[in-house]
Amino acid sequence: MDLVDVATRHVRRNRVLLADLEAAHTPSAIRARLESGPHQNYLRDFVYGAIDGTVTTFAVVSGVAAAGLSSSVVIVLGLANLVGDGFSMAAGNFLGTRADEQLRDWVRRIEEQHIALHPDGEKEEIRQIFKDKGFSGENLESAVDTITADNRRWVDTMIREEHGMTLDGPSPWRAASVTFAAFMGLGMIPLVTFLYCHFFPNGLANPYAWSTAFTGMAFFGIGALKGRFVTEPWYRSGLKTLAVGSTAASLAYLVGLLLKRLLVV
Repeated sequence: MDLVDVATRHVRRNRVLLADLEAAHTPSAIRARLESGPHQNYLRDFVYGAIDGTVTTFAVVSGVAAAGLSSSVVIVLGLANLVGDGFSMAAGNFLGTRADEQLRDWVRRIEEQHIALHPDGEKEEIRQIFKDKGFSGENLESAVDTITADNRRWVDTMIREEHGMTLDGPSPWRAASVTFAAFMGLGMIPLVTFLYCHFFPNGLANPYAWSTAFTGMAFFGIGALKGRFVTEPWYRSGLKTLAVGSTAASLAYLVGLLLKRLLVV
């Protein structure tokens, strides 16, 4: 591919991008987007559950394998960790997300009470906030009057500007469900080869080696997927996640070797 072809493709790609931007920024498109409200992203919950599920399960597998215990023990401990820790993480994510909702509701009630009891002081807070943003003179007073003319808008502004909180957050149930599904789905990968050998005893000569390979690919894949949605090259994000998972597994393997020596003694 010569430089002319590269330049031509670059120009075409920019034209398509510009056309998409123009279509998304017409008055009607902007109004429809704003009225639909903010789009909640659950990538954090997926990555959180997937990484922790894979890391903790493989850590159990590595520790038990290093201790020289049977594949049946690997399966029992691995599944017990998978279900118990997966539920615990999902419940923790639910409670944490729900706590954010409750805190936001509490702040809203406090601000409503403050406006009712001392409107002049709360109005001065709005004035100071927008003064710091560069408003002054008639523009400042006009902005203050417009915002404080509607209590809902007034409280919303205080929540965002004074407390630094968002008006809407992710659904606790969805966040917990995504975390649990990712934890269970990806966390099962380290156990697949041991389950296979349990049902087919002569299927694999070294299930731990195969488990290590599959888990390493899972670590890299999770990181690469995260990199696809953030401003980081997918391969770099994949390698970082692989490094984190490998470190955790190595520590668990060393603990397993230590325990094996203690059991022998």
